[in-house]
Amino acid sequence: MESLFTTTWTSIALMAITALGIYISVILLTRISGKRSFSKMSSFDFAMTVAVGSIIATTILSSTVNLTEGVFGLVIVYFLQISIALARRNKFIENIVDNTPLLLMDGEKILDYNLRKARVSESDLRSKLREANVTQLSQVRAVIFETTGDISVLHSQEDQPIDLWLMKDVDRV
Repeated sequence: MESLFTTTWTSIALMAITALGIYISVILLTRISGKRSFSKMSSFDFAMTVAVGSIIATTILSSTVNLTEGVFGLVIVYFLQISIALARRNKFIENIVDNTPLLLMDGEKILDYNLRKARVSESDLRSKLREANVTQLSQVRAVIFETTGDISVLHSQEDQPIDLWLMKDVDRV
């Protein structure tokens, strides 16, 4: 039990130096790969973020992983993230990596099957509609569950149709 609280000044100094080194590496690599690394995330982005967190924690806290190995691990994970970002230009890869936007409301009609598929409750939907300043369901043209998990509300006060280009990749199920 006593060993849980015993440490040396040398190990504390090494942890501090490693923490600073890994922190600076994350900042530099995030600047290189772009903000997408930690913004609204797809499944792949989430996995990348968890991997980065794990590498940071292991590098700082483990005596068996040194700073060079931690930085190299980060470089590999960021390289994978950048590679996938470039590979997403291919529609096949994009379909594997990203979710498809899903239509939750078509005009005033709530698509219950799609709500269940997206695991969005009606109360979540109502909240998003209020957030988008919808005061009447007749204002709603479409509600879309985006690939990032955001919910977009397309509305207008006129009977104008939605430009088909905006709905191009949306799954209507």
